[in-house]
Amino acid sequence: MRVLLVEDEVALAEVVRRGLTADGFTVDVVHNGEDALWMASENPYDVIVLDIMLPRLNGYKVLEQLRERGVWTPVLMLTAKDGEYDQADAFDLGADDYLTKPFSFIVLLARLRALIRRGKPERPVVLTAGDLSLDPARRRVQRGESEISLTPKEFSLLEFLLHHRGDVVTKPEILAGVWDPAYEGDPNIVEVYIGYLRKKIDAPFERHAIETVRGVGYRLAGNGG
Repeated sequence: MRVLLVEDEVALAEVVRRGLTADGFTVDVVHNGEDALWMASENPYDVIVLDIMLPRLNGYKVLEQLRERGVWTPVLMLTAKDGEYDQADAFDLGADDYLTKPFSFIVLLARLRALIRRGKPERPVVLTAGDLSLDPARRRVQRGESEISLTPKEFSLLEFLLHHRGDVVTKPEILAGVWDPAYEGDPNIVEVYIGYLRKKIDAPFERHAIETVRGVGYRLAGNGG
C-alpha cells in the first residue's frame, strides 16, 4: 500500500512516516504543495495524506487541481484547521476524510485503511442540458464556453433542477431538496433564487431554460432553453 504524505512540519512528517512504514505502508514524503501536486499527478497512490497550510501551494489548491486533472486517489486532510467551514471547503473540493491535529495515530491508521478499502471514488457525472453544464467535482457551471459564477445555494438549486431536467418540480420539492425538509422560512425564497439563476444562466445568453409552470412549479428545459 503506497501513501503520499504531504506535511511541512518535518519532525511530524518523520514520525508519521515511521509509524506507517512499521505498519507495512510504502510512504513518499513531500513538504510543499508544488511537489505534492507533481508527485500525486505522476505516481499511483492508494491514499494521500494532505496538510492544508503548506508552502508554495496550499492543500486546498493541491486538492482542487488534482481533481481537475482527474486524479481521484482518496485524500485525507490532516490539519490544525478545525473550523467547520474549513472542513466543508475541503469536502466541497473533493476530500474523502478530514482529521485535525493533534490526532491519534491509531485513528489515522484506521481511517487510511478504510479509505483504501473503499478505493478511488467514481468521478461525479457532469450534468448537462443543451449547452448548459454543471460539473459537481470542479464546482463549475458553463453555458457553452462561458463560465458562470454561482453562489453555493444557486449552485445547489441548479444541480437539483438539472437532476430533474424536463420534469416539473414543485416549490415544496425544491425546498426539501435544496434547503431542508424541515425548512420553516418563507417559501418564496425559491422564487427569489430562481430569479437569481435566470439572471445568470439565461438572461446574458438570451435563453429561457427555467420555465414557470403556473400553479405547479418550475421546469428546466431538457435542451437548456
